[in-house]
Amino acid sequence: MTTAGGVFVVFEGGDGVGKTTQVDRLCAWLAKAGQDVLRTFEPGDTTVGAMIRRIVLDPATGEMSPRAEALLYAADKAQHIFAVVRPALQRGAVVVCDRYVDSMLAYQGAGRALELADLERVARWATEDLRPDLTVVLDAELSAGVHAKANKDRLESAGDGFHERTRQFFLQLAQRDPERYLVLDARASREEIAAEVTARVAPLLSPARHQERR
Repeated sequence: MTTAGGVFVVFEGGDGVGKTTQVDRLCAWLAKAGQDVLRTFEPGDTTVGAMIRRIVLDPATGEMSPRAEALLYAADKAQHIFAVVRPALQRGAVVVCDRYVDSMLAYQGAGRALELADLERVARWATEDLRPDLTVVLDAELSAGVHAKANKDRLESAGDGFHERTRQFFLQLAQRDPERYLVLDARASREEIAAEVTARVAPLLSPARHQERR
């Protein structure tokens, strides 16, 4: 299911690749262009989600069943779609989200080695099969991403093998549906990345395209 009325843009990639910076830049560009824009993130951008985020990311949580971890992330996404994303899209806003379903598939699927087909069914059910209009994947080697972070959360501390599997899976997802993805080298300048993102987002905002989608 694609969005109706609004536009849904998601940023994905490993930890420390610059997603937050590019989300901020895109939102600023959209606001300057007069768009109704909502900046959001997963996990944690609801009251329920904030409690889930503490559980899944706090190192004090300790070892957790990969299935339990995946179900908690799915619960966060279900509440996020219900309370934040769907209402904004229904009013015609541009929703810019830091992480979405692909992160769950990459981290809990490829990273934790859960069965991907089962995990994707859970994720799509939790999110009502709502798909982004565009997913931007910022790609970087581990040395330029999570390794550079000093204070790591529970997932960031999962080890090199875990993070390399997630990185490769983000790229595989992009190859699966290239028309809905934009893969960029996270080592490029912030300005270069932002320019490529806005060039891909701009056509999504055209009134003609919205008419075609209804």
